[in-house]
Amino acid sequence: MSDTTYGWNDSMDMPLLTKMKSDLKAAMLRKDEAVKGAIRVIMSEFPTKITVPLTLESGKKSSRPKREEEITNDEVISVIMGLVKSEKQTLALKKEATSDYLRVLEAYLPQMASEEEIAAWVRENIDLSRFKTPMQAMGAIMKHFGKKADGNVVKKVLGSLAG
Repeated sequence: MSDTTYGWNDSMDMPLLTKMKSDLKAAMLRKDEAVKGAIRVIMSEFPTKITVPLTLESGKKSSRPKREEEITNDEVISVIMGLVKSEKQTLALKKEATSDYLRVLEAYLPQMASEEEIAAWVRENIDLSRFKTPMQAMGAIMKHFGKKADGNVVKKVLGSLAG
């Protein structure tokens, strides 16, 4: 797997799904099984994980898979984050550090905010004295960083700023 060819980041002016489809084609041509397999696993999750709620004429609640043009980068990132989490759990059970599959998945995730970036943003934008406990600021921080912040890292930062 060549790291320069595959993957995605916010600075690319194309949707994540478009980049994944083009990478899938390239992987098929290169016979790169690790990349091809990982992208296919990600895309196979879409029909059940990325849906639009519907109410049928009978009043029954249902849903349909989103069409390609309706899928947002954040929805794709959420699917990938779920797959990364389960792969990390599997690797932990096998007592392995990483896998080709995990590396491919992570290539499509945005660069995560560091503890330093989160702490700096909190110091500039949030008055922790307004909250009974620093953890109450978590919502505002997660809203600002979105998918680029790991909740556990934010908790750690808030714990260190409170102390």
